[in-house]
Amino acid sequence: MTGRYGELNYPKLTKQGMVLGLILFVVGEIGVYAASVGWVVVPGWESALLLDTAVIGVLLLLLSPFVFGIFLPLTE
Repeated sequence: MTGRYGELNYPKLTKQGMVLGLILFVVGEIGVYAASVGWVVVPGWESALLLDTAVIGVLLLLLSPFVFGIFLPLTE
């Protein structure tokens, strides 16, 4: 029997969301650090993009367990 949202594998989605959030955070922080130390020279928009990537990574890392691990399974 399919659920309200179809055949979703909640544990797999939770893990994939957390891994994606961690990767985005690490890439963003490495880029921001490399730009601030002076290893690479980046324009302002790229620096803002790296910072946004790190922030989105943290949000995804924190919200993924709540959405796919708690909220969606309880609403089926």
